[in-house]
Amino acid sequence: MNKADINRPGENIIAALGFQEAMATVRRRLAEWVQSSDPEMRATLEWQFLSRSKYFRPLTIFSCWRSIDPGPIREPILNSAVVVEFFHNVSLVIDDIVDRSDERRGRPTLHKQFGELHALMASGYIVADGYLRLRDDVQAMSLFSELLKRLAVAECMQWRLRRHPLGVEDWRRIAGEDTGSMFEVCACLGDRSERLRRFGGLLGLLYHGCDDVGDVRGAAALGGGGEADLRDGILTLPAALAIRDPSIGVLFCKADPDSSDLRAIADAFAAQLPNAEKYLDEVAEEARTEARLFSINPAPLIALVEQTRRLSRR
Repeated sequence: MNKADINRPGENIIAALGFQEAMATVRRRLAEWVQSSDPEMRATLEWQFLSRSKYFRPLTIFSCWRSIDPGPIREPILNSAVVVEFFHNVSLVIDDIVDRSDERRGRPTLHKQFGELHALMASGYIVADGYLRLRDDVQAMSLFSELLKRLAVAECMQWRLRRHPLGVEDWRRIAGEDTGSMFEVCACLGDRSERLRRFGGLLGLLYHGCDDVGDVRGAAALGGGGEADLRDGILTLPAALAIRDPSIGVLFCKADPDSSDLRAIADAFAAQLPNAEKYLDEVAEEARTEARLFSINPAPLIALVEQTRRLSRR
């Protein structure tokens, strides 16, 4: 694996949060794992783990740890940060197949490059090795099991509710089970208690909403699927705000919108960006409040909120 490729993305965010050494360890372990994998799987794993990740999920684990303990990051925390990248990448592979996405972060998706068989089998291979790495950490194993179950529910719920005239609270519920569940689990893995679970959920909601807004702005940095979401009638935050207009709601709910319909929907979403940004400011403040209430040292958590909040403006 080319070290320059695996180390390139997210450096400013990692440096801003002060976790360069810990993230270097995570990256090194990921590279070593890929190189030790079965030769039949190695090319697919190299392709997937070369993606331009910002590593927000490991950084959430580290920030939650630092908010309760100023000492060195313990081995179970480091190992959890590696495994969360395993499970996160599995979710990306499945999302890309479901969304029929040809590209992610400017390069072909795994199934596009290697075919669906290889992508699905790689997902199973990653999950199996993830649980193997957790064999001495029952608490983490339980949390990752919770995560996989919630991600499965979230994906099915999101597709069942597409093209429905739902509102912001519905978006919040779906996003909370999708991205929110990942960050909730990261928070629990970091502090090894339930005290920061709600903080993690709010952080995930903020990340998801910034992704939604970034897609509408045409930002590719988060790797989301703005055009696919528009085509498939996925309830994003701008969508939830825009379809309060009945005329846009009718277009959004159409089973087979034409190009003029999609243009009108896209324009309506763009018009709601100021309201979406205002809502995300409120979510960010909720997360800061949780950090202050339930951590010994809220500074790392507040810094993480600030870095996340900036993503919609990139």
